[in-house]
Amino acid sequence: METVVVIVGAGPAGLATSVCLNQHSIPNVILEKEDIYASLWKKRAYDRLKLHLAKNFCQLPFMPHGPEVPTFMPKELFIDYLDAYVTRFNINPRYKRTVKFSTFDVSNNKWRVEAKNTVTGETEVYWSEFVVIATGENGDLYIPGVEGIENFPGELVHSSLYKSGSDFTGKNVLVVGGGNSGMEISYDLDIYDANTAILIRTPRHVLTKEEVYWGMTLLKYLPVTVVDILVMMMVKTRFFLYGDPSKYGLLRPKQGPFATKFFTGKTPVIDVGTVHKIREGKIQVINGGIESIEGKTLTFENGLKQDFDAIVFATGYTSSVCNWLKNYEYVMKDDGFPKNPMPKHWKGEKNLYCAGFSRKGIAGAAQDAMSVAEDINSILAATRC
Repeated sequence: METVVVIVGAGPAGLATSVCLNQHSIPNVILEKEDIYASLWKKRAYDRLKLHLAKNFCQLPFMPHGPEVPTFMPKELFIDYLDAYVTRFNINPRYKRTVKFSTFDVSNNKWRVEAKNTVTGETEVYWSEFVVIATGENGDLYIPGVEGIENFPGELVHSSLYKSGSDFTGKNVLVVGGGNSGMEISYDLDIYDANTAILIRTPRHVLTKEEVYWGMTLLKYLPVTVVDILVMMMVKTRFFLYGDPSKYGLLRPKQGPFATKFFTGKTPVIDVGTVHKIREGKIQVINGGIESIEGKTLTFENGLKQDFDAIVFATGYTSSVCNWLKNYEYVMKDDGFPKNPMPKHWKGEKNLYCAGFSRKGIAGAAQDAMSVAEDINSILAATRC
């Protein structure tokens, strides 16, 4: 099959890119390995999840949220929004298409994309002038290797498969990872009376939703260094009222929260009530890493030994792009993330693009989609002249 643009991935970035291309009447095809769009949201999100950013930072091109939508949306409401988006713009991804191989063919100056139809078992070949990688930052789930983990007799769960703390009531559960997922899952486990500990390897900023909202808003008008100073003034006022969480093991980076995000990609943790539970002693914080596992006994790098019935790995994902894209060096580094600095991170060579890799959530994916579509349209317009 021939088309102008092949989009790999039907998450928010892929959907938005297709809509933006359609606004320019540019033919495109979305290839999606799952049987549904936005599978991360529909299949791999825990029940309690709410969007951590305000609704104006969580909308896709040409369809803003209405005034009736709450500022911070629960998962179900955002999924309803995505359903409405797909219906409104009549987006029709090709599901159950796993891209196995893609390369740039210099003989005809086009991209060859091979996808396995997992329903029929056949390999389908797509030719296009442009390819947009929209598989996102959350490609393959990541569980770190630990000595003895293969013999752990309890339950091992990645956060993408975690649904509710009701499955762990009364159990000793370790959550590995101090990011947003780890902190929120720890809170959920405690709600359901699990004996919960959270393992945090590196310092992380912990902010309230309001602090993040004001910070994100101020970033439109002020340099990141100034925004960090203002936000940290708010944080220090909160510490004065409720106590510094560092004495409970919640350590902060030296850089400000938004500078840390910009330079390292580490998002500030948005507190949903976990810090209060840590202060109360309901959730134990363990700093460092796991040294080894023997039976149910975990030995940590700080010398602590403790028994657990289950381990939840909120350790994130790795990009899967380099596994199937032969010429990934045109736009990606070896780690599967853009090689070009922002704000042109989305543009590569040989008409290869990426969308949804800016580490700026839905807002970043939306901006990438618009930038990619406008660039492709300008290239096509120039060839018509």
